[in-house]
Amino acid sequence: MSGQSLTDRIAAAQHSMTGSAISKAVCKATTHEVSGPKKKHLDYLIHCTNELNVSIPHLADTLLERTASNSWIVVFKALITTHHLMMYGNDRLMQYLASRNTLFNLNNFLDKAALQGYNMSTFIRRYSCYLNEKAMSYRLAAMDFTKMKRGADGVMRTMNTEKLIKTLPIIQNQLDALLDFQPNSNELTNGVINTAFMLLFKDSIRLFAAYNEGIINMLEKYFDMKKNQCKEALEIYKTFLNRMTKLSEFLKVAERVGIDQGDSPDLTQAPSSLLEALEQHLASLEGRKLKDLSTASSNSFLWNLWLIWTQNCVLSHSLIALSEFPLLSVISHSISSKVTGPSEVSPLSAIL
Repeated sequence: MSGQSLTDRIAAAQHSMTGSAISKAVCKATTHEVSGPKKKHLDYLIHCTNELNVSIPHLADTLLERTASNSWIVVFKALITTHHLMMYGNDRLMQYLASRNTLFNLNNFLDKAALQGYNMSTFIRRYSCYLNEKAMSYRLAAMDFTKMKRGADGVMRTMNTEKLIKTLPIIQNQLDALLDFQPNSNELTNGVINTAFMLLFKDSIRLFAAYNEGIINMLEKYFDMKKNQCKEALEIYKTFLNRMTKLSEFLKVAERVGIDQGDSPDLTQAPSSLLEALEQHLASLEGRKLKDLSTASSNSFLWNLWLIWTQNCVLSHSLIALSEFPLLSVISHSISSKVTGPSEVSPLSAIL
């Protein structure tokens, strides 16, 4: 199906007669055309989110009403339009969406009109779950992880231990919902799902940047944490390793469909000796005996931490600069005094 349907034209005419410019723009952004919403309609709606005389509840409700359609195209484009406004619109919209008890209720959505409807309905259900989780993250953390300040003085790098341990699982849940979209490259067959995938790709890069910087901060603080905090932090780190594998699979799909890999992070997996060092420290706090870390393992820990910082931080402005190298000395001292003994850790210069 191509071009606006008769239903689309009638709906747009009705909104013109009632003088509802927002409803008309939403209608035009969510037509039956098998293509992503047009830029001019999205730009207008973004402009509306910045106007104080525009009712944000009315805009949100109009988008939600479009998801009541039986057409997978209309529903998918309503989700895409909402996602686009979440990303580029005024925070007033995100705040309103996060304040609602329910957002999208599409767990049972199914367009039976055609085979393509069956296939796309699966992705609509997954996509709506992600947008629900994105709104919930904002509600729980009072921030949008894809928009926060990054870098050495960014939000996740400067967050205190208690808040960090509460926030990282929220990021994990949002990333899980995103990765559950799980398309194969041969399923990205039309302009609608391709547009949704591109928005998800952009969110995945920004979300992982925040996630990664939170993990860096957590590793900095790990050897000064209390026992219960160390236990939680260790589980968070193990989950992080698993998410890196899933994100890598997601990005491979992006590569196959031609998305510029210059935008993708380098997801080099940290060797197991880093995890062993963290487990060894927790065991020492709990009075358990694990195998002692050798000098090589201690040195490997420092090198692996450096790999995480330099290879897993994404986007050029969030990369860790060499000027932050003194942090390794702090962690080296923590390890030498708490795990392996002061004489067992070689100078940093001997490792690099």
